[in-house]
Amino acid sequence: MKCTYILFLVICLSLHAAAQQPQWCKKLPRPAYAKLERVPVADSWFEVYKIRPGVFAIYEPHQLEEVISYLIIGSNRALLFDTGMGISNIKAVVETLTRLSVSVLNSHTHNDHVGDNWRFDDIYGMDTDFTRANARGSKQDAQAELAPGELCGSLPKGFDAEAYATKPFHITHWLHDGDAIDLGGRTLKVIATPGHTPDAIALLDTQNGLLFTGDSFYLGPIYLYRPETDLDAYVSSMQRLAALVPRVQLLLPSHNLPVADPSYLPKVVTAIQRVRQGEVKAISTDGKHEYVFGDFSFLMQ
Repeated sequence: MKCTYILFLVICLSLHAAAQQPQWCKKLPRPAYAKLERVPVADSWFEVYKIRPGVFAIYEPHQLEEVISYLIIGSNRALLFDTGMGISNIKAVVETLTRLSVSVLNSHTHNDHVGDNWRFDDIYGMDTDFTRANARGSKQDAQAELAPGELCGSLPKGFDAEAYATKPFHITHWLHDGDAIDLGGRTLKVIATPGHTPDAIALLDTQNGLLFTGDSFYLGPIYLYRPETDLDAYVSSMQRLAALVPRVQLLLPSHNLPVADPSYLPKVVTAIQRVRQGEVKAISTDGKHEYVFGDFSFLMQ
């Protein structure tokens, strides 16, 4: 009888825990990850996947943003494209993947992409006032990432939620549109893609046909509702990226899934133009308007 009661209690607790999970969490793991080559790492906050030779996606599946940072390795040095939430130590993970010196470049400076910038000494940044302002850090934006419904599973052991903040960081090299970063045997071209933020960029690895799209494009709801978003600039930036499709084999976005087909980019251009022309009906979501186009959508005010 005692065993039966314990079993009943375990089942009840399990059902309660499942009921407490946010809806987005119940959809994980995303099936597409099963097709990717996973690289074991000791820190359970992260999952690491080898996308191409010398390219690793560092995924944070336990927070709503599902942020993806990329370690891009050349023959002489490496570049970390974004440093994630700063909830756990991404630098320690990177050091298990390469012994080369590592520089940082952010797809943009929203808090979920610069969280561990402070751990690195060599940081590239776009020469914008928005970048300079965000380099000072922020506690309010970071704390919002821990709000109810934002987390899936446990935070790392020893993590101090009350003290969590985006720490200030120092930019050592200022970049502009068209600049190139030579890693040795791999050159990355910086493409300014303002819209989502004033300092948003994409990275083009022409030799390998890779386009790192940052937050300008990813599968899922693309956030276009913050005060710093410029929709005119976003349309122009997406047109610019879509023009690169003949030269690109693979898109590597910064949220949800680390791989996408380049054919999405012209579809995004058409979709955002239809939205702005009033041709698409929105779904109301938490005070925002979501315009859905199959695998991606736009979340707007």
